[in-house]
Parts: sequence; C-alpha cells; structure tokens
Amino acid sequence: MGNLCTCFDRETVEKRPVAKRVQHHQNGPNSSNRWARARSSRKDKLDDAVIQEQALAAAILFRQHQQQNGGASLPFDRATSLRYPNSSSGSKKAGQLPRSSSARARSLTDPLLQPHQLVNQDIKLDNLETNHFVLVHGGGFGAWCWYKTIALLEEGGFKATAVDLTGSGIHSFDTNGITSLSQYAKPLTDFLEKLHEGEKVILVGHDFGGACISYAMELFPFKIAKAVFVAAAMLTNGQSTLDMFSLQAGSNDLMRQAQIFVYANGNDHPPTAIDLDKSLLRDLLFNQSPSKDVALASVSMRPIPFAPVLEKLSLSDEKYGSVRRFYIETPEDNAIPTVLQESMISSSPPEKVFRLKGADHSPFFSRPQALHKLFVEISKLPPP
Repeated sequence: MGNLCTCFDRETVEKRPVAKRVQHHQNGPNSSNRWARARSSRKDKLDDAVIQEQALAAAILFRQHQQQNGGASLPFDRATSLRYPNSSSGSKKAGQLPRSSSARARSLTDPLLQPHQLVNQDIKLDNLETNHFVLVHGGGFGAWCWYKTIALLEEGGFKATAVDLTGSGIHSFDTNGITSLSQYAKPLTDFLEKLHEGEKVILVGHDFGGACISYAMELFPFKIAKAVFVAAAMLTNGQSTLDMFSLQAGSNDLMRQAQIFVYANGNDHPPTAIDLDKSLLRDLLFNQSPSKDVALASVSMRPIPFAPVLEKLSLSDEKYGSVRRFYIETPEDNAIPTVLQESMISSSPPEKVFRLKGADHSPFFSRPQALHKLFVEISKLPPP
C-alpha cells in the first residue's frame, strides 16, 4: 500500500501526450490520426483500470483496518505510507493505529526499518517519573549517532534530546582547543541547568559520554531521575577515562592500531586529540552494524579531545551516588570488551545490569530496537 495514496494524485490521473506518427498514404490521410486516437483510448482505459484496482485495494485494506478496530473510522495520514495494526490494539484508543515506517522493501540489515518488529508502545507515560531522555554521545561521535533512537523514542510518545558536546558533531569548536572535561561537557551542563524547576530527565551516556554524564550527575543530581551507561566509561571517584582504558593495556591491539594522536601544539607537547583510522572503524566500533551507518560515521566522526580523557573525576556518594544507575553491556564490543565492562560494573555496581545480545560498541546502530526496549523498560522501573 506504500503508493496507494498517490493513485489519487492529479499528476497520476492526467494523460501523457501521445507521440505523433508519420502518415502512410496507402492507409489514407486520416489513418494515423485514427490510430493515435485508438491507442490513446486504449491507454486511457488501461489507466482507468489500474486506478480502479488500486482504489479497490485501498478500500479493502481500509475496511480490514476498520473491522480490526471494532468498526471505528480511521484517518489516513499522508506522512505514513502504511500503518500496521497490532493484535493487542483493543487496549489502544479507538480509531488509532500504531505508527510505523513505509511498507516499501527495506534492507534486512537494519532492524529499525522492519515495521513488524516495532515495539508495542502501549505505555502510560503519565505514570512515569519522566519521559524525557537526554542522549550523550561517545568520543568522536555526535548527536547524529542517536537518530534511530530518537525516532523510536518519539514514536512511543517519549521526548528525546541529543546534544553535541564541545567540538563534536556540528559544534564548531576546534577539538584541539579543549582543555578540560567541564569545557567538553558544557553543552550538556548548560542544557541541564536550563531545565525548569522540578523537571527531571533520564540521562544516557555512551562510551566516553559515560564520564560526561557522571560529571553532570555530580553537578545536577536533583535533575536526573536515572542514568544509563551504554557500553560507557562508568568511573569511580578519582579515576580518569585513561585510567579505565589502561586496565586493558596490551589486550586490545585493534584499539592501539586505530588510534592516531594529534599534536596541534607540536610534537614536543602532549597530544591535543585522538583521531581514529577510518579503515579500522568498522572492525573497532561497528562490527555488527549496517553498512550505511558505518558510512555515516566515516564522514561524521571527529577527533576525541585528549585533555578530558586524562581528567580524574570527583564523584561523591551524596550527589553522584544518589542517582539511580543502570548499565547496558554490549557483548560483541571490540572497543570496550566485555571483560572491561564487567570490571567497571564490579568496581561501582549499578542498580541493574542489562546484556544486549548481538550488540557491538554502537548498539544504536546494530541493535536499535532492542536498545529502545531496554530504555523503555528502564523508564518504567519504579523507585526502589
């Protein structure tokens, strides 16, 4: 039904001009005109027949939707090619169908675009402590990496905000000029500071974004309902991200091969940033992800500022420790292997640990539906 709605478009109904043919005198001076009229007439009938068949198919499908929803009248949304009724639709509002993506053929490597797998969004958002997710990308990434997650959250009625940290994504600042974690995380802390009084969010951090949300949790614990670490640096007090990565020193050859240190201040000064070898991105970060997302990353990723990676966090039990924490493990991760993830979990146990089967270091690409389900599940967890 992906194109059924377009069958009523004026351009579809209009007749195309018939090409003129050279007259053949043996058939008489008007024979070619009669032939052209005959062809045009046959074509008009064929066009009309196709339109009628398409309209009939649309009517039948529309009637099926009505029957499945108790005969209620269902509006057509021009922005959506096809809507998929859910077998449990009786619990939904009368006359509504769950939104989905187009019925056109999609790549089987991208689970986000398989409508039959969409998450049942029959959730009472009013009963949640908050329905607002704030998504914080990892080192080198940007807000762009959350595009699937944003779409799924908003599809279910949640609010999603993805921030570009300083020098990341489309943020114009030069990565080499970042000298502290507070400077790097400023777009996040500015956003949290501007939240209305009493408003809370669920803070999600990926990769190096884990250190950033930890820093924000120490500053604004009363504005954060829950914190979710997705294959992220979950540090302890006095620990830096470099300290965490040093725990696997010598065991991750791929990471060492991919790192390219940038010395913007000269080789006699410390590195200012870390870039990643584009030829190794797939193996390191996207070994289970669709090719088109790898292509997006290859043209969108930026260097990682080095100074914030060195900075040791100051985290207190009264502030950082008062925020409910959850960790999502990614077992196919080549950047932060499971052993390192479990080491961080053991050093600072969160409230609950989830294991995202089949996920690489970028589950928002490799397992977007499953990641979304976990986010929804975490949002519904009541206070302990």
